[in-house]
Parts: sequence; structure tokens; C-alpha cells
Amino acid sequence: MAYDSEKTVLVNPGETVTTDQQFMRGHGTYAEGDGTVVSAVAGTIERVNKLLTVRPLKSRYTPEIGDIVVARITEVAMKRWKVDVNGRQEGVLLLSSISLPGGVQRRKTESDELQMREFFAEGNVVVAEVQSIFMDGSIGLHTRGFKFCKLRNGSFIAVPPVLVQRCKSQFHALPCGIDIILGMNGYIWVYKQPQKLSNVATDDFDTSVVYSDANDPIDQDERNDIARVSNCIGALAKQFMPINDTAIVYTYEASLTYSIKELLQMDVIEAITNQARERMAN
Repeated sequence: MAYDSEKTVLVNPGETVTTDQQFMRGHGTYAEGDGTVVSAVAGTIERVNKLLTVRPLKSRYTPEIGDIVVARITEVAMKRWKVDVNGRQEGVLLLSSISLPGGVQRRKTESDELQMREFFAEGNVVVAEVQSIFMDGSIGLHTRGFKFCKLRNGSFIAVPPVLVQRCKSQFHALPCGIDIILGMNGYIWVYKQPQKLSNVATDDFDTSVVYSDANDPIDQDERNDIARVSNCIGALAKQFMPINDTAIVYTYEASLTYSIKELLQMDVIEAITNQARERMAN
């Protein structure tokens, strides 16, 4: 079998990728005795020069420095939080890697360590940035900056990380008035922008609102919009379509002729995603 780089090739475990001796095997492949490169996972073949790899259709999140991730606090430990990032290992958020209420710039003290649960507690969902990757594969996060905070006013969705596309920004405001955070780890937050975060660019911004647990009042129309956007993202994931802000907007607009509950039906999912696919192709 000769590998054709012009086509997207889907292979199954044990299927021959190529018999050409000029190629080197990469992740997701292994070599047999005669030099044949064989796929070890179900996925698509990717080529970088003479290196062939098979990218799995479904896999755990593989972090890169600078990635924006949506994560859930799982444990409060000594001077750190352990965080579920949908990876092979838990992430770590150090006490020294967060912003203090009031924007105070100083060393973290023992009193800060005693108040760690007032910043983030078990079960809280946060948005953070990958700061470092350790030798054992675990990742270090930070939440410095007004964009990174405890999440509220919204709904949590998990999709395969491979579907989330890298954009100029992972923070998007949709035309319907709902905001989304597309975590590169496959965790997505659909929410109404908190009222007190509207003045983040001003000097009088109080970072204490970043650690607030209180949800703002959300009326029924806003709840319906959040639910509709969430179902549209779920529809894209079920059809294994790339997830970005444009695809979500097109799917949302196609869904307006259906009720929110109908968006869970497979025939409706196929109809709205096909409309979105056609608009993206034009």
C-alpha cells in the first residue's frame, strides 16, 4: 500500500498504513518484521515530511503550552489545586499562579493558604491557561489575568478534544447574546456574561468578582438560548464535525425552526448539521 498524502485516509487498528520503506513510523503506528507500517489505533493518517502518524479519532487531551482549557477542581492540596483537564493525568494549579482579590501583587502567605477554598473549592469549574508541561506529562496551569476566573451563569459540555479547533481566541460572544469558551481539552462552557465582568478593562475592576460563586439573574429566554447553543454543540459532536464559533452560529441559526427538545432527535441533528456544513462549504 502506497500512502497518498492528497487524501484523508481513515485506518483501523491492524490495518496497513504503508509498505514504502522510505517512511518512518510515528505515534499510533508500529512496524512489522518486513518493515510494513501498521496502524495501532483507529484514526486518520497524518504526514510530516517522511514521518507518518495516525491521529486517533477519540483520545485524551494532549496539552500544549498556551492552550486555553476549561477545567474542574478535584482536590485542594498543599499550596495547589488538582484539576481535571480531560488529560492522561490531572493538572496542577499552584497557589502562586493565581491573582489575589483586589489585584494585589505580593508573595502568597500562610493566611492565603488557609483561605484556598475561598478562591477555588472542589467541584468549581474554572478557565485557565497551560503554563508548563512537566516531565511526567502532567501540566501546570495559571489563572492570572481578568479572562481566567471561576465560571458561573452557564452550562458545561464535554466533547472529544480532537473536534475543538484552535482559533485566534477561544472566548467568543455569539450574536444571540450567549458567550462560549471553547476549551482545547474538549470541555466547553456556554454562559451568560457576568454583569460585574463587563468593566474588566477599567482601572477600578475588582478581581474579587473572579472568585464569586453567585449566579446573576438569568431569565427564561436566556436559559433557552443557553440550552439551544448547548444542544447545537452536542449535535456537532455527534456528527463528528469540527467545533468553532462559525459552525456553532450556523447550527444555531438552522435550529431555530425546531424546539429545544427536538434538537436531541437524530433526524433533527442530521438536518441542522447538514445545513451548517453546506453554509461552511460555500
